Amino acid sequence: MVQDASAIRRRGVMLVLSSPSGAGKSTIARNLLESDPSLELSVSVTTRPRRGSEIDGVHYHFVSQREFEGLRHSDALLEWAEVHGNFYGTPREPAEAAMAAGRDMLFDIDWQGAVQLSEKMRADIVSIFILPPSMRELKSRLKRRAEDSDATIETRLKNARLEIEHWREYDYVVVNEDLDRAFAAVRAIATAERLRRDRRPGLYDFVSGLLEEKL
Repeated sequence: MVQDASAIRRRGVMLVLSSPSGAGKSTIARNLLESDPSLELSVSVTTRPRRGSEIDGVHYHFVSQREFEGLRHSDALLEWAEVHGNFYGTPREPAEAAMAAGRDMLFDIDWQGAVQLSEKMRADIVSIFILPPSMRELKSRLKRRAEDSDATIETRLKNARLEIEHWREYDYVVVNEDLDRAFAAVRAIATAERLRRDRRPGLYDFVSGLLEEKL
C-alpha cells in the first residue's frame, strides 16, 4: 500500500517574529499570512488604544486594564509584557490547541514575550529577530509611517537600541535591508523548521510502513 507522505502527522510550529518598531516585522508577518493560508496569526490582547486602521479581533483583542489583569492572574496568557506604557499578551488556549493539531501559528511579539514563550514551550518555538540595516533608516521608516508624534518616534528609537541588545537570544537573525530578500529568508526558515524530524512524530509510522512494504 502506497503511503501519502503529505499526511505525515506533525506538531505545529510557533513562528516568533520580533524587531524594534519600524524594522519591518509586521509587514513580513502580513506577507507570510497572505502567501501561506495554513499559517495562523496569534492575535494578542492589548490595553493599547485601537488605531483607526485596526480591527478588534483581527489585529488585536483590545481590552481594558482590568480585563487584562484578570487574564494574567488566571494563567490564560502564555506571555505578557509592558511596551511603551501599554500591556500585550498571548492567549494560551488557541496556541496550545494549534500545536497539538499540527497547525502553525505566527507570533508578532517583542523580545520580552519571546523569552516567556521560550520558557514555557521551547520545543515548539522558532524565533526570528528582524534588524534594520541602520538606525538612520529605522528613524526614516518611523517618520514615513506617519502614525506617531516626533516625541513618540524618539522614544521608539531609544527603546530600539535596548531591544536590539537581545538579538543573541533568537534562533535566527534577518537584516531587513530589502523587504523581498528578508521575506524570502523568513519563508525559508519556516519551511526548514516544519521539516525537522523532531517536529514530525508521524515519521515513525511512515518509516515503519516503508520497511514493511512488499515489492
